Amino acid sequence: MRSWARDAVRNDFRARNHPAYWAFVVHRASGVALTLFLPLHFWALAQSLQGEARLESFLRWTDQPLVKLSEIGLVLLLAAHMAGGLRLLAIEFLPWRNRQKTLLAAAAAATFAFGLALLLNLT
Repeated sequence: MRSWARDAVRNDFRARNHPAYWAFVVHRASGVALTLFLPLHFWALAQSLQGEARLESFLRWTDQPLVKLSEIGLVLLLAAHMAGGLRLLAIEFLPWRNRQKTLLAAAAAATFAFGLALLLNLT
């Protein structure tokens, strides 16, 4: 393997160990997961158009423990995606220096704080 190719592989590996890469992965994965959830959400909303009995049946189904657990996951996905979006806005509009790791840590803290606040409102 040529030296430039070896350096490219080494740099690619180093880039994937950087906190910014993992912030990108979390933001992208949460966005994809939320996109996959959206049709289910619209279907749930459409149950109210089918009549009161149909909506009541659906709401009883949502009282299952597995559904409640998935709601917690959904709240965490929303919080992670929001914090990642705030991070991207900060990168785009704030003057940038060597504080990237600090902003990443702040975005992670905001994820947990918003997720916990939303979770407390669910229960």
